[in-house]
Amino acid sequence: MTTIEKVLYTGKTHTSSGGRNGTSRSSDGRLDIKLSSPGTAGDGTNPEQLFAAGWSACFIGAMGLAAPRLGVKLPEDLAVDAEVDLGTEGDGYFLQARLNVSVPGVPRELAQAIVDAAHQTCPYSKATHGNIDVVITLV
Repeated sequence: MTTIEKVLYTGKTHTSSGGRNGTSRSSDGRLDIKLSSPGTAGDGTNPEQLFAAGWSACFIGAMGLAAPRLGVKLPEDLAVDAEVDLGTEGDGYFLQARLNVSVPGVPRELAQAIVDAAHQTCPYSKATHGNIDVVITLV
């Protein structure tokens, strides 16, 4: 396990009133959401959507660090579509994920090198490595 030498940021939230069917608010008030269990008629988001949003945003940031090292300027319309599945195996609950990465206008070999480097440096990718099934596809 890696020990952090210097903390750059700490995200703080308070979740209450039923967990997946409750509310969550960040300490700075910038995030204030209702939560709903996946597949229900509730009017809130769910942890899987939040994880997908966070991971895809972080992954794009990691690509932004990798691209200049390879002499590539990333296009404005770069996108990552993240899909996080919640499923069961026996009596347990598990996650699996897919990241579909679009890098228009960048030669496929260079785009793949950027994606591979981002997957090695993105903190979300590191956290999931060896823990859940992850498929990353350059589309």
